[in-house]
Amino acid sequence: MSLEKAAPEVQLAVDLIYLLESNDLGPEVVLAALEIVKKDYQAKLSLKKHQTISPLSNV
Repeated sequence: MSLEKAAPEVQLAVDLIYLLESNDLGPEVVLAALEIVKKDYQAKLSLKKHQTISPLSNV
């Protein structure tokens, strides 16, 4: 399977791996940064779900 036909999350993962390896950072720094990104996106997802569940909260 070519990367062009891979799922979007696989394509993004490959791009992120390339970016992180290009910056020559240690695995500890990379994992710490990814944890920050993960928490940020989990918060965004939680907020999105909350807004979807209770659309009348602004009334």
